[in-house]
Formats: sequence, structure tokens, C-alpha cells
Amino acid sequence: MKKVCLFATAIALCSSAAFAQTKKETKIKTDKTKIKTEGGELKVKGPEGKIKKQAAPGFQITPTGLEYKIVKDVPGTKAPKIGDNVEMHINTHVGDSSLFNSRKLNNNQPVPFTLAAPAFKGDLVEGFMMMTPGDSAVFRVSIDSLQKAGAQLMPWMKGGDMIEYEVVMVSVKSQAEAQKEAAEKSAGQVQLDDSLIQDYLKKNSIKAVKTPSGLYYKINRLGTGLMAAKDQQVTVNYTGKTLDGSIFDSNTDPMFKHVEPFSFLLGAGHVIKGWDEGLTYFNKGATGTLFIPSGLAYGERSPTPSIPANAVLVFDVELLHVETPPVRLEKGGGRSGGHEGHEHGHEHKEGDGHKH
Repeated sequence: MKKVCLFATAIALCSSAAFAQTKKETKIKTDKTKIKTEGGELKVKGPEGKIKKQAAPGFQITPTGLEYKIVKDVPGTKAPKIGDNVEMHINTHVGDSSLFNSRKLNNNQPVPFTLAAPAFKGDLVEGFMMMTPGDSAVFRVSIDSLQKAGAQLMPWMKGGDMIEYEVVMVSVKSQAEAQKEAAEKSAGQVQLDDSLIQDYLKKNSIKAVKTPSGLYYKINRLGTGLMAAKDQQVTVNYTGKTLDGSIFDSNTDPMFKHVEPFSFLLGAGHVIKGWDEGLTYFNKGATGTLFIPSGLAYGERSPTPSIPANAVLVFDVELLHVETPPVRLEKGGGRSGGHEGHEHGHEHKEGDGHKH
């Protein structure tokens, strides 16, 4: 099954959203002292005729030029620092044109990311560093600043426009805190997944092999061809289901509208980890089942409602084809490709089945 990457960070300028609508334009208004841009940004002429930025009504402005408005200020001292892990809800738009809304696009879950250093003066990151968990705020960043920083903008965005970010800070953790929490959570989930798989196997009278990673597999029919190995192009048929028997994907069932063999480069991270490992126990022509713990599948961030968070997945698979990479000469006359560089350190022979 293909790996699905979530829209993990909304602060990557939120400019690649395909769902952005056509921007409404406003007229430029000027008077003797104030200049109002299309995005609503105010600038004022100073004593020497130099134009200085002024915050929009209801907003304040930092010395670096970031406009901000604190909507809710919850007592707290744990403001994020560069390198900390944060989670937040974020809604980004230019005027009435939506770019990203984490509540709608991330299943109402906050967006997690590691706080990087500001890329320019007035960067949105400066605003995040003003917040503590529970706070909410609105920030305004000019399109011009983003463009100067090298951001790729939507074609309809114009100089003078302002991107507005509505932010709710959910959590702030140091790298050490985040790693400790993740390790504790992972250990507990590993034990739970293993218990669920063992109960499933016992209930269905299935004898399967457990690997050091926690993956279980069962070979139903041995093939007669090469063993699958890392860096080989493999082709498979599959049906995926959860432990309750609900099928969420298949390339053999017309209901899922992609009835064709699935090919990919094994071990390259193009699929979930359970597949990259599990298929190395199959040879060409073999059929069997993979019982994949959530940590080797999608974990807590499922790509689809049909796969619950932290779900153990069961895949019935058939390895249709194994294509050995061409052998090429390296400097010094050495050979690479094929099975010689297999990470498990031993050669496979036709017919050795799942003895991997």
C-alpha cells in the first residue's frame, strides 16, 4: 500500500493549496500621509518622507514588522524556543481566499512541527514564540516579505497583499520532552499491538512467524522464483483490512477502482514499513499474509477514515514479479546490484520460500 504523507505543516507559507479561490481585489486608496495597499497594509510617511509600516486597525506591530493581535491570553510561561516541538491549529487565508485550515484538512487535529529559526524579519515564527499553550492570536505577514525570502506564491497573489494566520497554540515540548513522551507512548503501543495480533491469530487458528520488528507473516503458498530484496522492483496484488475484517483497500476488488498490479521499489520508503520488510520474506509467486503493527503502518495519523488511528493492519498479498536490478561495475572493478548488496547479508536461492 502506498505511503500517504499528511500536510504536516501549515507554516510552509501555505501557498501550495490547490483549493485556494480567486482573490477579491480592492482599490488602492491614498491620501497625503497614508498609503493603503491591496492587502490592507498601512504605511505612513515619516518626517523625511520615508514610508514606515503601520499595523492594520486592531493589530499591533513588532519592531521587526510582524503584525499581531492576541485573541486569548492564557496564563503561562512555556513559550516555544527554536528547536521545540509545537502543536497548533492554524487557519491561513489571503482576504477571503482560504489557503489552509488544519481543522478541516487534518481531521480536526492540530498540526505538529519543529520550530525553525525565523527566515526573515517579521517571520511568522516570531509570533509563535510569543504564545504559550492555550493562547490564540492572529498574525499578518506581507506577500512581499515572503517573496523576498524565496517563497513560492500562488499566481493570483500580488505585491502588497497580506497573508493572515489565525493560530491556537495547543502544546509546546522541548526535544527531550517530545522524545521521552514518544518513546513511552511507542512502547505502550507496541505491547498493545502485539497483544491484539496474538489474540487475532489465536482466534482464527493462524500460525504466523514473528520478526524482531514486531511484524508477523504467514506464507500460504511458496513461489518458485527469486526472493524479494531491497532495491528490487516488485509487483504485487493485495487486499488490506483491519482486525475486525473491514476491507479498506484492494487492487483486485473492482469496488476500489484500481484493479491492476501494484509495482514499486522495495525498501525505498515508497510504502509503509511493514510492506518494505514483510515482502522480503516472499519469493516470486508466493502468497501469504502480513500482520502489521501500527508502528510499521500508519501509526496515530491515519490517511483515511477507514483506517482507525493506531490500527493493526492485515494484508493478503501475492508477489507477482521480482525484477533484479542490472549489475553495474563500480570503480575498482567491483560489482553492485542484484542480491550481492542485500542488507541481510546472505544469498537467496529459488524455492527457499520464507527462510529469510
